[in-house]
Amino acid sequence: MSALRRGGLGLMAWLTGIVFFLPVAWMALTSFHSEADAAANPPSFAASLTLDGYREFFGSGGGARPWPALINSLVASAASTLLVLLLALPAAYALSIRPVRKWTDVLFFFLSTKMLPAVAGLLPIYLFAKNAGMLDNIWLLVVLYTSMNLPIAVWMMQSFLAEVPVAVIEAARVDGARLPVILARVVAPIALPGIAATALICFIFSWNELLFARVLTGVVAETAPVFLTGFITSQGLFLAKVCAASLVISLPVLAAGFAAQDKLVQGLSLGAVK
Repeated sequence: MSALRRGGLGLMAWLTGIVFFLPVAWMALTSFHSEADAAANPPSFAASLTLDGYREFFGSGGGARPWPALINSLVASAASTLLVLLLALPAAYALSIRPVRKWTDVLFFFLSTKMLPAVAGLLPIYLFAKNAGMLDNIWLLVVLYTSMNLPIAVWMMQSFLAEVPVAVIEAARVDGARLPVILARVVAPIALPGIAATALICFIFSWNELLFARVLTGVVAETAPVFLTGFITSQGLFLAKVCAASLVISLPVLAAGFAAQDKLVQGLSLGAVK
């Protein structure tokens, strides 16, 4: 590849990154403005900075505090992600390492469940939750998020586990290791980058989910995205406070992605280069 072409590709990569980063940077800057400066048109880049938006978000003005909603989102996302990994790992092992007839049909069936519009299943799930007395229950969201993320987790981990050498598994089986031991001590360490990438994606999907959380929760099990929608009132949209809330609610996902970025890159590129 010529130096000119490499330079052009590098420039395109930088421009693409800047285009995706600019809205986030603008949101962060707006969160430090007063409501009057945030609503100014055209916007003022030299407006004075303030922490009023963050103070109001954390309830210093007498409003609702975000901690219960943040804790609910953390519990629902972390618990559902853990359950997804516990269920997806054996399923992916069966589809990738153990011989299964028509395994491509099984994978397509898993993926086809994601093609159903979420709103189509909203009413039956609501009626079930109402009759079971599970409305406004955080564990209902854990079960829902697990079922929603399990198909994509199995699909991803199947491709990751297909790269695990069969000879290593056969050697462990000859030494007398049973299936749980093989999964925990042989397969999981080798496929750790892929498992980390799957876990991060499932965590992000669960953390950002709004539709079911909005309909099935109230006060006790309210999640962070539902709490965020409460800033849109009949009095108008408080832009600075919304930007501050959006930035704070995005921090756990950004922190998780930053902490697992090396595993994420390895996992998403696993098997791309032979």
